Amino acid sequence: MLSLRQVTRRFGGITALEDVSFEIGRDTITGIIGPNGAGKTTLFNIVTGIYPPTSGTVRLGETDISRLPPEKRAYLGMVRTFQNIELFGKMTVLENVMVGLHSKSKCGFLACAFKLPWHLKEERQIRESAMRWLEFTGITDLAGQEAANLPFGKGRLLEIARALALEPQILLMDEPAAGLNSKETLELGALIRKIRDLGVTVVLVEHDMELVMDICDSIVVLNLGRKLAEGTPREIQENPEVVAAYLGEG
Repeated sequence: MLSLRQVTRRFGGITALEDVSFEIGRDTITGIIGPNGAGKTTLFNIVTGIYPPTSGTVRLGETDISRLPPEKRAYLGMVRTFQNIELFGKMTVLENVMVGLHSKSKCGFLACAFKLPWHLKEERQIRESAMRWLEFTGITDLAGQEAANLPFGKGRLLEIARALALEPQILLMDEPAAGLNSKETLELGALIRKIRDLGVTVVLVEHDMELVMDICDSIVVLNLGRKLAEGTPREIQENPEVVAAYLGEG
């Protein structure tokens, strides 16, 4: 589904990532972990098109996306959520999800302006689809609330529902458990598994090691801008180099 080949990113004289290569299979959950300053955010920004790599390639399936802007990657099925939740606060929960679906609208300006029959039909379909994603994430009871009034954990679920409404092939999640309590984190883990079971490949950068070890099929460890290790959760837990990197030894 996603492959990186010898990806390097330099900012002036600073090398943030160096020669990073790995592959992510379809319908899997992959965690990207590492100590602070390991290069995780830079890696995510390269994969999602915020930064181009200085060298190396990023491929989505058979397509080289190394130089494509984020919107083109979204068109190909790559969607990202952010650590800092970005919602339309004055819109309702339902309207926030509908915004994502409107990006796929086939009706033109005139059809919308004059509320022509095919526009009204499409609008009903968009509303119904948005409600299905709210149901999937467990927040249908909040559909009529303004997004600005949601508690943080529910806002996270809304952000995920809006991302899923775009029907991604691959969903990249930037620290999805940040700011959640232990109960919310457990519920998030169950939701991410449900997303994987839909046939969506999930990649997450996350500091909550309990969540990562519980839900991930594979893990990539970065340290000082380089790939330190790759493997199953058990293999990563038993890797002495990973333990040393996290404990500051060696």
